[in-house]
Amino acid sequence: MSKKRKVVGTAERPRLVVYRSLRYIHAQIVDDTTNTVLIGLMNKSKDVSAQVEKAKSKTEAASIIGKAIAEKAKDKKIEKVIFDRNGYIYHGRVKALADGAREGGLKF
Repeated sequence: MSKKRKVVGTAERPRLVVYRSLRYIHAQIVDDTTNTVLIGLMNKSKDVSAQVEKAKSKTEAASIIGKAIAEKAKDKKIEKVIFDRNGYIYHGRVKALADGAREGGLKF
């Protein structure tokens, strides 16, 4: 068996972490050098809950969250991130979140 590779974010290039459950999708931007969460969003966050409720599917909701986290990152002057899919296959909701973040202006 191979060991799991660790993705590490820095202050210049923090880590965009995705957690996916059956109901929700979470996205956080983390600086691993100081062990702090810079930005965090999920389906039930006040900022995006109204938009997510209008979404027709969970994939569309993931895309909305990706765009929203990119906008919040721009406000904190974060342009480049490292994408940490957290062991999930790059498909479906994880891919939709990544595409939404790219549309919002994040580079990874």
